[in-house]
Amino acid sequence: MSAPLKIALAWCAVWSAAAFCAMGLDKRRARRGGRRIPEKTLFFLAAIGGSAGATAGMYVFRHKTRHWYFRFGFPAILAAQAALAVWLFRTFA
Repeated sequence: MSAPLKIALAWCAVWSAAAFCAMGLDKRRARRGGRRIPEKTLFFLAAIGGSAGATAGMYVFRHKTRHWYFRFGFPAILAAQAALAVWLFRTFA
């Protein structure tokens, strides 16, 4: 595995973990009536590489699943990032 591919995988792993934790934290704050994480922050975490974690967190914590833009947005970002990863792998590996 090439160094750029390792870096890209590490990048996605870190941001996916951050997005997963953010979804769990926001759900906890929602239940307790605390200060919430803005939706644009959750989408930002997904967009910069954490879409897998954000999608997983949405279903594990059953959080934001009623909002169509989360239910379809996170998987759409994940699909776009996966397509980009496949293209990059085929082009540069």
